[in-house]
Amino acid sequence: MGRDLKLENLTKRYGNLTAVDRVNLEIREGEFICFLGPSGCGKTTILRMITGFETVTDGSVIFNDRVINDLIPKKREFGIVFQSYALFPNMTVEENIAFGLKMRKMPKKFIAERVDKMLDLIGLSDWRRLYPAQLSGGQQQRVALVRALAPDPQVLLLDEPLSALDAKIRLRLRAEIKRLQQELKKTMIHVTHDQEEALSIADRVVVMEKGQFRQVGRPIDIYKNPSCNFVADFVGTSNFFEGRRTADVVDIGRRKIKVTSNGNGTDEAVSLAIRPENVEVFKGDAVPQVAEPMNLVRGRIDVVVFQGAAVRLLIHLEGEEIISDVVEKDFEQRALKQGDDVYVYCSPQSFLVFPGGGGGK
Repeated sequence: MGRDLKLENLTKRYGNLTAVDRVNLEIREGEFICFLGPSGCGKTTILRMITGFETVTDGSVIFNDRVINDLIPKKREFGIVFQSYALFPNMTVEENIAFGLKMRKMPKKFIAERVDKMLDLIGLSDWRRLYPAQLSGGQQQRVALVRALAPDPQVLLLDEPLSALDAKIRLRLRAEIKRLQQELKKTMIHVTHDQEEALSIADRVVVMEKGQFRQVGRPIDIYKNPSCNFVADFVGTSNFFEGRRTADVVDIGRRKIKVTSNGNGTDEAVSLAIRPENVEVFKGDAVPQVAEPMNLVRGRIDVVVFQGAAVRLLIHLEGEEIISDVVEKDFEQRALKQGDDVYVYCSPQSFLVFPGGGGGK
């Protein structure tokens, strides 16, 4: 039987404040889950309820078909890695990794073999006798990671473990964590506010806002098919337009936009979202041939931001602005530059349509 972890109507209240509001989730054994959301959305509170460091107000944490709400953290046998490495400064790398095993009174031979295996996993065998102060931040976090893995926990929980590191180290450690998870087939729950981090390593992402789950799904589904304005705005970048829809035409006041998501034929308030990579840009010297002329509009490039593989353009349209991401090669071939008059085209099928207004704010 798989050692699945379930959250059922999990709730945490502090007086009148509801930090986590009746959330439900089933995490399968060996799955990598990321809780993603802004500061204060409740993601760390959920992590702390899973580990037992925080009491549950209502609902249940269920592991291996057993409610563990009242089980103390030590009895849950879950590992946890914090943002601060929390290594013992007076212990060497190998002593830090061995600490949890010694506390469990494991045999010396087993401890030595386990420490060797953990050091091999993170490529730090030659650093075993160094102290934390002699290591870089990235090395310290790798040691913290295998120290938590050494006792072979049922589930490993990671609370923003990479946020204190610089960008290059974060990228490397992100890949390292994913590799370890796949190699060890360990259930991992990772809390982060970094969307790129969540999308790149998770099997499923849980997007949170105000103590609730807004969407749970595979990274590609979260990005391509966000369930609401908030997810479209928080995960990746989107351009938003507010208007009123009748069938497949949305009137945004200054102009009308054709969309493929058919309405019910009546006049209703909607919010449109379109990703920058789906906004096409053409030089303004000739009218381009497009499938839906209604969605072609003139504009001017106000800002050009080089982002490596892509170039981000901030384009001023009449009464509004739109962001377009153009592949760097296409940007060069089209000889686009700041101040150019351009045509902007958004195909009807590129728009996401959400009920009501709000624009993701």
